[in-house]
Amino acid sequence: MKRNASETNAVVPVQSGLRWSGWTDRGKVRPHNEDSFLGLRFNSQEVERLGKTGDSGMTATDLVFAVSDGMGGAMAGEFASRIAVEKITTLLPREFRKPVLKTDAGLTAVLDAVFREIHRALAYLGGSYDECRGMETTLSLAWFSPGWMWHAHVGDSRIYHRPRREVVLKQLTEDDTHVGWLLRTGQITAWEARTHPRRHVLQKALGGGNQFVNPQIGRVPCGPGDRFLLCTDGLFQGLTEVRMEEMISAPAPAEARKRAAAADPEQDFNRARTLVQTSVAEDGQDNTTALVVEIAE
Repeated sequence: MKRNASETNAVVPVQSGLRWSGWTDRGKVRPHNEDSFLGLRFNSQEVERLGKTGDSGMTATDLVFAVSDGMGGAMAGEFASRIAVEKITTLLPREFRKPVLKTDAGLTAVLDAVFREIHRALAYLGGSYDECRGMETTLSLAWFSPGWMWHAHVGDSRIYHRPRREVVLKQLTEDDTHVGWLLRTGQITAWEARTHPRRHVLQKALGGGNQFVNPQIGRVPCGPGDRFLLCTDGLFQGLTEVRMEEMISAPAPAEARKRAAAADPEQDFNRARTLVQTSVAEDGQDNTTALVVEIAE
């Protein structure tokens, strides 16, 4: 099983709670939105879908967030991304009940099993129904438990981490594309990767004609002040990593802070919406989705 290089044995800080915001937009060109995102709070007894914005303690529950970018003819891409996030709501709570989950090896096995089950479901549907033929999707998932964020990933959606008191956005996942490999091996520059004509061609995805799936799995310690960004490729088509870091680090506007103080989640400041709307305004050639997760200070 592939582990992300960010995994570390650092001292685990206390994690008191999370605040999140999510948003998606079909962009200026695509007729349908084939992106999906998910927020989920669960423990061994119950599971709850989360809204676009909110906050939660971490005492008795874990939280999972995911983004998915579907592909395929007709509506197959839209179905694929929705199936991927919907299956997480049943697969993770089921696996959570297993005693082996309390070990690092158990967590890795659970995430691997979830991704493989989603892959099998999409491959079966794609081979059984003409309207689903060729359906596949990316999936990037972040699982928060006290002191740690476990992540699993296939495709070219991304998970970023901005550690507390740092001004850098670290990409935790690797793009499953040939262009991503060229960039990692120093054969092209970051700018050449952004403009490469084959930057969207995937080498690996869930479903489709892929026979096997080997998700990237890793973890990072996290604590108060850390922020995470999950996004589909539409977001970083329109925004550079420097711009994304600036936007997720900036304090909320005064009016947004006032609404937050009034404890009205439906009117709360949605940092992800700001990211998505800015990216669509700058580019908008693809569906665009972002999830921002902030650990409370």
